[in-house]
Amino acid sequence: MTAPAKTELQALLSFLDAQRRHVLGILDGLDPEALRRPVLPSGWNCLGLVQHLALDVERFWFRAVVTGDPGVIEALDAVEDAWQVAPDVPHTEVLDRYRTEAGLADAAVAAMDADAPLAWWPHHLFGAPHLHTVRDVLLHVITETACHAGHLDAACELLDGRRWLVLP
Repeated sequence: MTAPAKTELQALLSFLDAQRRHVLGILDGLDPEALRRPVLPSGWNCLGLVQHLALDVERFWFRAVVTGDPGVIEALDAVEDAWQVAPDVPHTEVLDRYRTEAGLADAAVAAMDADAPLAWWPHHLFGAPHLHTVRDVLLHVITETACHAGHLDAACELLDGRRWLVLP
C-alpha cells in the first residue's frame, strides 16, 4: 500500500474512532436499567442500538463484507434482530462486544488498500452492492455510526438530561 493510501485509511479510521468514542461516551454513566429503557415510540433502547452497531455494522461490514470471513458470514443468521438484547445479557457484554468488533474492524482495514474490492456481498438479501471498495465501506460506516451517535444523544437527553458536547 502506498503512503498516501495508508494515510487516507488512517484518517478515515480516525474519524470512525471519534464516532465510536461518541457512542460510548454519551452512554457513560447511564445505569443498566436506563440503557434498556425505550424512550422513543419505536421502542428501541440504547443497548440495542450499540448491539446493532457491533453486529450489523462493525461485524457485518468489516469482517463479512470487506474480509469475507467465512465464520462470520455463517454466523450472520444466528442473530435474528441485533436491536433486541436478551434480558439475561449483561450490559457490559454488549458494550465490550462493540469495543471488540471495532478493534477487529480496525485490524482488518489496516491490512487493506482503500481501493480494494469487497470480498463478499449478500446478493440474495440486498441485490447488487451499492458500495464497492474498502473506502466506500469506511465512509458508509462513519456516516451510519455518526447518525446513531446522534440518536443516542437524543435518547440520553430524554433519559437523564445530559448532552454530549461535540466541538468542531
